Amino acid sequence: MVFEIDTALRILLPVFLVLFFLVAMAGRSYLFWKETGINPYKLGSTESAHDLIGLFFRLVSFLVIIAAAIYSAVPAAYPYIGPIEWLDVFWLKIFGVALLFAALAWVSIAQIQMGRSWRIGIDEDVKTDLVSKGLFSVSRNPIFLGMRVLLLGLFMVTPNALTLLAFGVGDVLMQVQVRLEEEHMKKLHGEEFEEYKSSVRRWI
Repeated sequence: MVFEIDTALRILLPVFLVLFFLVAMAGRSYLFWKETGINPYKLGSTESAHDLIGLFFRLVSFLVIIAAAIYSAVPAAYPYIGPIEWLDVFWLKIFGVALLFAALAWVSIAQIQMGRSWRIGIDEDVKTDLVSKGLFSVSRNPIFLGMRVLLLGLFMVTPNALTLLAFGVGDVLMQVQVRLEEEHMKKLHGEEFEEYKSSVRRWI
């Protein structure tokens, strides 16, 4: 049974990652730019803490791509990336797939609900609106929450050292990033953000 699902997942996983990139990253960025004329990508290459986190986010993305590529395209090399065999079970893989697609839907909805306030990183040049409705009424950071779920789902689908590292490092980076973004929102919106913060939890 595990062998059969692995065969299917070797096809599904790269398809999902491409879909996520097109829907939640490149595609969303392009549509946002066409609508507003603003480049939503705000992670630069300076020595600031914000941009350093952006660099590590890119490294996490690279880990995910490498892990998926080895699992799907070079299965003979998979033993070399530290598979965690006791977690390599059918029901965890199925649950992991469900988490992946739930995360994609959740992130996409949250991005749409952010409207013109959506950015990848912190925009120091434009005062964005405070979004507090929809998914933002149950979580102050639904997009990052979805990303955490996605990395967990990926680890469940392919439990190995690389996906575990991506999940762990990615989670720490998101914990830091949301705090930087909340400090930024506090400067922009003052008491309005403090009221929102007091009524909605950081995650869920």
